[in-house]
Amino acid sequence: AMKYAQARLCPPIYGQIASIGALDTPQEYFDSVREEYIRRRNYTVEALNKMEGVFSPMPMGAFYTVVEIPVDDAESFAKWMLTEFRIDGETTMVTPAASFYKTPGVGKNHIRVAYVLEVPELKKALHILEEGLKAYPGRTI
Repeated sequence: AMKYAQARLCPPIYGQIASIGALDTPQEYFDSVREEYIRRRNYTVEALNKMEGVFSPMPMGAFYTVVEIPVDDAESFAKWMLTEFRIDGETTMVTPAASFYKTPGVGKNHIRVAYVLEVPELKKALHILEEGLKAYPGRTI
C-alpha cells in the first residue's frame, strides 16, 4: 500500500506531457469545446424528457446523464437493444446504471446516456432509443 501511495504522489508522465500542450492552447479552444458540450447536453436532456415515461435531470459537469426509463430491468433492456432491436440496421447502446449505485435494487430502471456524439448523430441515436423503449417487451407503461 505504501508503494502504491508513493507512486501516486505526482501525475502520470502522459498527463504531464498533455499539460504542456494545454498551457499553449488558446482559451477560445476550451470555450468552444465547453459550448459544444453544453449544446449536446441540452439537446440530449430535452429530447429524453420529451419521451413518454422518461426522466433525465440536467447534468452540471459531465458528458453523460443518468436517465430513468419505463422498463422492468435496464440491464435486460440494454441487452435487448444490442441483440434484438434495429431501425434501418442500427441500434443505440446504453449503459445500465444500477452498478453506479451502492444500494441494492436502486437504479434498476436507470441507464447512463453519454452525449459524446455531435447533435445530428445524437438525434438519430435518441430516436432509436425512443422507438426501442416503445417496442421493448418489458416496458412498464
